[in-house]
Amino acid sequence: MLDSVLPNKHLTIEQQDVLNDILNFCRSNLQQNTKGLFQLNGDAGTGKSVILTQLFLKIEQQEHRTNNYFLVNHPELLKVYQDNTGEFPELRKNRFLRPTTFINQMNKKQKTADIVVIDEAHLLLSEPDRYNNFSQDNQLEEVIKLSKVVIIVYDERQVLKMKSYWSQNYIDSLVSRYNLNYQLKTLHTQMRMKAPRKITQWIDDLTNKLKLDPINKQTSSYLGGTIQGYDFKIFKDAEKMYQQLRLDNQIFKKSRIVSTADYPSTLDGKKHYINEGNFQLPWDQYNYSQTTWAEKESTINEVGSIYTIQGFDLNYVAVIVGPSIVYDSPGKIKIYISKYEDHEAFKKRPFKDIDDIDLAKRQIILNSMNVLLKRGVKGLYIYFHDSRIFDFLVN
Repeated sequence: MLDSVLPNKHLTIEQQDVLNDILNFCRSNLQQNTKGLFQLNGDAGTGKSVILTQLFLKIEQQEHRTNNYFLVNHPELLKVYQDNTGEFPELRKNRFLRPTTFINQMNKKQKTADIVVIDEAHLLLSEPDRYNNFSQDNQLEEVIKLSKVVIIVYDERQVLKMKSYWSQNYIDSLVSRYNLNYQLKTLHTQMRMKAPRKITQWIDDLTNKLKLDPINKQTSSYLGGTIQGYDFKIFKDAEKMYQQLRLDNQIFKKSRIVSTADYPSTLDGKKHYINEGNFQLPWDQYNYSQTTWAEKESTINEVGSIYTIQGFDLNYVAVIVGPSIVYDSPGKIKIYISKYEDHEAFKKRPFKDIDDIDLAKRQIILNSMNVLLKRGVKGLYIYFHDSRIFDFLVN
């Protein structure tokens, strides 16, 4: 079980205020028999999920329990939420579902829900997907149709596929079309990473502005060091980075190496390797067990992907930034879309709400890097495939 989604985790004052606002929003709409949408925004690691888990527990603990559901379009996270039901008797396992399952069940039974909570709403499908048994146009719209009150957490910087590409304009159009009571709150404080602001700002500059900020050189093998208690290092050698991570994992546990999707992998049951100099490890294997990838001890010998690690905490994370991210000019990087190997992410969709397709694809690549870089609670290590980035940071 992961601490970040435990329903009894301590909340900050900011988080508690947001939780109270959502509870009041639910209560008001149910009493007045009106439809509502509450949107909670926030960057990776700001504590959105922990608010939702406590919210849903409180809703289910009510004396007159209503017909409520908790949805997440992420199989690894769904395992965690369903596992939580074993420790909290008020939580019912069959109330934690994938969005498509909920939509199809409600339509088949011709029923509607009272309150629906959606974690990681940026993973909802925004087009039909036959593979996932979703035949309508937009999952959020379908959930709104089938619910009285919908609570979503949303981070536009965590959209990872064209088929789940969202814009705030579309959400605004749903509010207008369905005459929804609408409330928006945004979390700002980074809760996962125990890092000083200068480090999170460095990541934001890289993934938002394509900006490379120099870091003071400490040794010839890496840049950075322990900064206000947080380990932040940029390595020249991927194998040395991995060996340091293994040492950290022996001490602190739950430390993993991950990579941007710049190395080929297919679902053929075979191992596909990431090779960087002396470094060679396979991509993560499909996880058939109930234990999440991040918690399986054996996965120290695999490279995690954005799809296994999104939404999870690690004590230490080592990130391989692959060939799609290259040096451009002093203090800048650029994106090579053609080098990104996650072809599923760019699969064709009706681009009616996307003005610049290439810009959207570049943003998806930057989003994936942003999510990977914000997994580490105690430390972050980075290796860039393009050695010119390291060389610039040295000088």
